[in-house]
Amino acid sequence: MTVIEIDHSRTRAKAALHRSEADKTVLKKAGANRVAAHRISRVVPQAVSGRLRRIKWAILLLTLSIYYVTPFLRWDRGPNAPDQAVLLDFAHGRLYAFFIEIWPQDLYIVTGLLILASVILILANALAGRVWCGFACPQTVWTDLFLLVERLIEGDRRQRLKNIEAPLSAVRLAQIGAKHTAWILISLLTGGTLIFYFTDAPDLVLALASGEASVTALTWIAVFAGTTYGLAGFAREQVCTFMCPWPRLQGAIWDPEAFTVNYRDYRGEQRMSVKKAADLRARGEAAGDCVDCGLCVNVCPIGIDIREGPNFACINCGLCVDACDSVMTKLDRPRGLIDFESWDNIERGRRGEAPVTRLMRPKTVALTAIAIGLAAGLALLLATRATGALAVLHDRDPLAITLSDGSVRNAYTVKLLNKAQVTQHFTLAIQGIDAVMSIVGKDDGTPIAVEPDGSESLRVTLTMANPKDANVVFVARDETGGTVLSASDRFVVR
Repeated sequence: MTVIEIDHSRTRAKAALHRSEADKTVLKKAGANRVAAHRISRVVPQAVSGRLRRIKWAILLLTLSIYYVTPFLRWDRGPNAPDQAVLLDFAHGRLYAFFIEIWPQDLYIVTGLLILASVILILANALAGRVWCGFACPQTVWTDLFLLVERLIEGDRRQRLKNIEAPLSAVRLAQIGAKHTAWILISLLTGGTLIFYFTDAPDLVLALASGEASVTALTWIAVFAGTTYGLAGFAREQVCTFMCPWPRLQGAIWDPEAFTVNYRDYRGEQRMSVKKAADLRARGEAAGDCVDCGLCVNVCPIGIDIREGPNFACINCGLCVDACDSVMTKLDRPRGLIDFESWDNIERGRRGEAPVTRLMRPKTVALTAIAIGLAAGLALLLATRATGALAVLHDRDPLAITLSDGSVRNAYTVKLLNKAQVTQHFTLAIQGIDAVMSIVGKDDGTPIAVEPDGSESLRVTLTMANPKDANVVFVARDETGGTVLSASDRFVVR
């Protein structure tokens, strides 16, 4: 039976007891009880180098570059539209993303994109667990950035543990001040950049530089900067463990065949020192590869011990893999004691069976097909959607008017909406009934001009000489672009 740890507070307490000899020396000098209690409540991860750490740095640079640069990219949409490539123009009810323009009437597309993102996230989870959390989640990226600043100013884990209970000095105060100043600057840059997505970025930069930015913009920058400062600087792993809903969903979607970070206990146990293991092996007896150095726990940004089994708090960042591999390399032992491995393969290893890789299985194939189908459907919707809209509202009081010659007249409000960036000229007609259409205030047959990103409301009457209840279809045809819009309503006699 597989036991999966959900509440890792107990794991932290146990990990505090299995610290390295260097940490024990630190605790003796700084006051063991107080520091141990602090460490249980606060994770102080150690820096590590390796293949996965380099991948994380590359993803950090890529994602931060995309985030900070994107608002300043330009995209020519014509003279009547903003030229910012990505813009959430809530003031005018538009979402722009390069060649895509989303109107309020197109929010079903946004819904589809959110569903597609959810399916892709579940697919990634079926393949490699919480790999999104460990490598590309904004909380992880900004926490790594803040930790980098902290290490550069205050030193690595051992030095930061010493600083916890060390008396304040001029040097220590300068370090604290420099660290928080850097954090605040990063937070302000982050908050300001997020605001750039909601307004023209160069204009807002000039307004900020000249002191003419609105109070609303400054307020939101402060809010987002404060959020970044608090979550990345202080909350850190608490966000991943307690605030984010994704770990709580793992019980429903955890897949034992997904390649997640796992400890090959059948190879690592029993844990013992290098010297004792060498003595046992010299006598032909079994000895585990794990030397219980605790480095895998020290580098973990969540503060868990992966050797205790699957844990929902694990974000699959793989830093413990790099840490363990570095130790195995120094000891001239095979790497991969901790590795990205499926739990089914861990159990196969315990039974002495060969590992089996099953990335292509019914679950992943179905999720991939759903994702491709959703993406294709959204692409088709974007390619075929109209550049305008037609809405018809029947007059209610009265529904119909009987004229002196016995004919019946119905009145409607017809609204034409132009989503294009050029003026459209619509010709209005009706289908389905034999009636005379008249547009109040307009000459019969004259195209109706609708300005770019604008609308036009028309008063339309239909008169039927031989009245009968029937469905009527209003058709608006753009004479320049060929767009055809339609809307149905009802012609009533009484």
